[in-house]
Amino acid sequence: MVRLYALTRGRTRPTGQAFDLIAMITADSPYGADSPYGVDLGLDPESAAIVDLCRHQSQSVAEIAAELDLPLGVVRVLLGDLHDAGLIRVSRPVPPAMLPDERILREVINGLRAL
Repeated sequence: MVRLYALTRGRTRPTGQAFDLIAMITADSPYGADSPYGVDLGLDPESAAIVDLCRHQSQSVAEIAAELDLPLGVVRVLLGDLHDAGLIRVSRPVPPAMLPDERILREVINGLRAL
């Protein structure tokens, strides 16, 4: 068993941007089981598991932490390392200010019911 601080080399925060719980992560790596480059990324097992998990379908940060049974802080640090290495892509959720107002949505629903 490896201590959690050893996985992150003692870091408690990612080196770059912070990751929201609902940020979607997609692997951007040419490596994998179906790749001509092979499967070896030269990564530690936890980081390789993150890349493998996000290779075919985007996953949220919370889903990655749950699937790998790792604390959220550790996953965020590992994601920061992978992002710095250019192995993952991060999609931000739509900010609440850009979502339609609830009043407008209710008016649309009422308009559709009136048809």
